[in-house]
Amino acid sequence: MTLPRLYLPDVTDGKTVVQAKGKDLHYLKSVLRLSEGSEIRLFDGTGGQWRALVERYDDEGASLRILEKDEPAASALEITLAQSLPKADKMDFIVRKGTELGAGRIIPFISSRSVSRPDAGRQENRILRWRRIAAEAARQSGRSVVPEITDILSFETMLSRRQAGNLGLFFWEDEKNRFLKSLLGGPSAREQSRFFIVVGPEGGFSRDEADRAMSDGFMAVTLGPYILRTETAPLAILSILQYEKGSFSERTCHE
Repeated sequence: MTLPRLYLPDVTDGKTVVQAKGKDLHYLKSVLRLSEGSEIRLFDGTGGQWRALVERYDDEGASLRILEKDEPAASALEITLAQSLPKADKMDFIVRKGTELGAGRIIPFISSRSVSRPDAGRQENRILRWRRIAAEAARQSGRSVVPEITDILSFETMLSRRQAGNLGLFFWEDEKNRFLKSLLGGPSAREQSRFFIVVGPEGGFSRDEADRAMSDGFMAVTLGPYILRTETAPLAILSILQYEKGSFSERTCHE
């Protein structure tokens, strides 16, 4: 039986009882309609996951008694998705679906052709909303890890966030020879499990940006002859990575 799940970032090892209040209480009592004695699974967003019991409802909230800690399956991949800001609410969609498809970190950034350029106040509100969306998507999809959503960065700062050991893939419509499928089967990526993927805005990347990325050690890559929408491209890339090397892979499922 699949237990309902609740994101509580303050759950830690050693606690025997935790409290759910506010919106979490509303979710347990009014949305899930869980009665006292019902089981639930808690997760802290960093990989910790516990089975718990709704022990009591009172004026203070819901008392949840920890029963045991679960050991969720470790992810086969570590994926950072760097996404140039798209127009309107497309980033909400990308964060939600990127979380479902296993992105471990999402970096929104502004490139030279980005149409969306929110001011500081709007940036803060958007980041908070994206973090809520990521937490909800992790809960819904069964992930025990909520992706990190960084601040909105400049193009140059985004490139600098690639950590040592991460294979940097820069998806550029002017790249004609290096295809993602053949790259993943080649020597540069055959044993790789850590990826930093960069996706552009509606207008794509400029030549200067592509040159800068490649000078920083990124590999320009294409998905093929078709031009995908900016909200479609990251989902296609994440799905391919999961199929070839991650949770959709037969090799991973049988290990």
